[in-house]
Amino acid sequence: MQGDIDTLYQQVRAGSFPAIARAITIVENELEGYEKLLLQLHENRHARVVGVTGPPGAGKSTLVNALLQHWLKENKKIAVIAVDPSSPFNYGALLGDRIRMSEFYTHPNIYIRSLATRGALGGLNAKIIEITDVVKEAPFDIVLVETVGVGQSEVEIAGLADCTVVTLVPEAGDEVQTLKAGIMEIANIFVVNKADRAGAEGLYRNLRILAHEKAGDEAEIPVLKTIATTGEGVGDLAAQIDQYLISQNALPDKRVHLLTEKCWQLIQARRMRGISHSALRSDVAAAINKGDFNLYSFSKNYLSK
Repeated sequence: MQGDIDTLYQQVRAGSFPAIARAITIVENELEGYEKLLLQLHENRHARVVGVTGPPGAGKSTLVNALLQHWLKENKKIAVIAVDPSSPFNYGALLGDRIRMSEFYTHPNIYIRSLATRGALGGLNAKIIEITDVVKEAPFDIVLVETVGVGQSEVEIAGLADCTVVTLVPEAGDEVQTLKAGIMEIANIFVVNKADRAGAEGLYRNLRILAHEKAGDEAEIPVLKTIATTGEGVGDLAAQIDQYLISQNALPDKRVHLLTEKCWQLIQARRMRGISHSALRSDVAAAINKGDFNLYSFSKNYLSK
């Protein structure tokens, strides 16, 4: 299996879409060889991660489509990881972004993969860090992660992405103050999409005020208007994303925090490896039957048996 994984890794690095798809499946489902594959990955690859997030109905997918069209004109190679809600029956992705982005499905410079949240909080897949790292090994210029619109808990994207674009629509105008405590805190760029609708100018002004209040001594967060269906403002957004990515030299604190939390989970999982849940249940039942059972003493001594 090691030889197969080595070959697969080299194919991923060469940009083979079938190899990328297979590698993602292996990692997402923890199939044989997934750990050996992950151990070969490098943190500092060329590709930059751009997150597009926002509440439901903000037109995120349409905006992603428009960005893809723009970047293709610049001869960029892009991977899209679109995280959809899970089917309650088979944990598969419900919305199917590969259908929504069908015009790019066979394009040699665009790779698209839909993932299901599978019950994970934060609008992302539980294996999103690993999957993103796998995709970054391939020769992409941009890895674009579009998240489920789940509101304030969606802040995990801020740690994953090098640049986070928060998309809102005029109908969200009255909700800005509510959003301020959560999703508003993660934006590197604000976008008022569907800017041809009534109320767009008011939302734009409110966001500018919030961005100015938040700035302090730091640079003010850009606020842009787009009409993704026509492409209006998309070039300005792409330019702003490029400018932000160029300006970021240090590793953001949010990414350090996310990686620390992920490392904590990996260490916990490694320490729990080899512990059978059914065997633990039997041991607990046996200890209870002996009498004088103390849960905390039992847990403390369990691994030292």
